[in-house]
Amino acid sequence: MAYLDHINACNNANLSRYARFRIEDQPVGAVRSDFASALIALGPDFVRDENGEYGFAAHIQTPEQRNEVLVTATEHLKQQGVIKRLHGEKFDIRKRLSDAPLCQLDRFAMPYFGCRSWGVHMNGFVRKPDGIHMWIAQRSKDKPTYPGMLDNMVAGGQPTGLGFRENMIKECAEEAGIPESLSRHVQPIGAVSYLYETSEGLKPDVMINFDLELPEDFVPHCADGEVEQFELRPLAEVAEIVRTGFDFKFNCALVVIDFLIRHGYLTADNEPSYGELLTGLHRQLNS
Repeated sequence: MAYLDHINACNNANLSRYARFRIEDQPVGAVRSDFASALIALGPDFVRDENGEYGFAAHIQTPEQRNEVLVTATEHLKQQGVIKRLHGEKFDIRKRLSDAPLCQLDRFAMPYFGCRSWGVHMNGFVRKPDGIHMWIAQRSKDKPTYPGMLDNMVAGGQPTGLGFRENMIKECAEEAGIPESLSRHVQPIGAVSYLYETSEGLKPDVMINFDLELPEDFVPHCADGEVEQFELRPLAEVAEIVRTGFDFKFNCALVVIDFLIRHGYLTADNEPSYGELLTGLHRQLNS
């Protein structure tokens, strides 16, 4: 077991199994054949072109029309059992972060269409005389996804209508009871991306990451029930948990590895896979 195993586990996608999903000639997703067949069977709103790629039919032209079609389609596919469940929260669909949203889609439907989701993750840490300690969350055993696994102190998906920093501060309050007097000091430190394949489809996702140094006397609390408990652990202990197993939710381990690199715990002198880790934390779905 090694740090690099987490990179490989998060980049397990076999892209040969997918066909592109396009909007306005922009590749924004990728669909497996079984889901594509179910989509086409819904009626005339989705089409397969001569190149074997999928998208909206020509009469669906505006974001509002796409949103309406997607709501109807995902509800029907859920009733058919093709989509396991829907969340209710909407994520923007766009090729690049700088692009205007082309439409919105239910958060839990994003992998079926292979569309990129963005999220926010935060490393909460404390500096003590013996070094850095990191706050680790354990996910609630009642959560529908990855119950009981270890997680970053605060994390959440990026919904429509919020800025990343704004969302991060909101999640800090909701998940860990961090007041804005502290959370407003979050520092944006970059992003991690990966190409992960699940039973639902493809997740070519990007996590926008933040660090927050917290005072020693602050203790988070489980504010919204999504976290079972928080523990403050020495950084070396957190690193060993990541290095030796898969106790962390799959993508959260990458956020920890990024922190270990940026804070000098993992270096080119002490980590044989240092170069592979650097490149592996930033994977893209090619156009």
